[in-house]
Amino acid sequence: MSTPHSAPSTIRDLPSWLLGRAAARGRSLVADALAEQGLRMWHHVVLSAVADMEPVAQADLVRSVQLDPKDMVGVLNDLQGAGLVERTPDPKDRRKNAVTITGEGTRLVRTCARAARDANEALLAPLSAAERALFLDLLRRVSGIPGDTPDAA
Repeated sequence: MSTPHSAPSTIRDLPSWLLGRAAARGRSLVADALAEQGLRMWHHVVLSAVADMEPVAQADLVRSVQLDPKDMVGVLNDLQGAGLVERTPDPKDRRKNAVTITGEGTRLVRTCARAARDANEALLAPLSAAERALFLDLLRRVSGIPGDTPDAA
């Protein structure tokens, strides 16, 4: 008899299936934490990217976070309407918009970063500190993301 959280025997030990389940759980925890702050996931991603890259051309922002340009317009409209970002003509190329974060946006990014860290703490709660470090290193390597790895050659 299978439980609601079990998977067919042919897939339950596949790394791809396990990673997908872990990712879905992590996304859910973070999305819930962000919702408490009044943000959806993409709003947080874009707002965080603006905070890191500002001032940033809207087209560069699209490439950076890999969001469809039409969806980016909607997210930026929401963020601007909430007073979290400003769009002005790019001084380097007046045909483009430059996006900057407002003071309120900066405060919210910090609050959401803490909320996301707390959600990830909950995700990794079953692991010891050493296991977490190893797990993150392994995820980076499997994902092809460079990082500080022992014996990297």
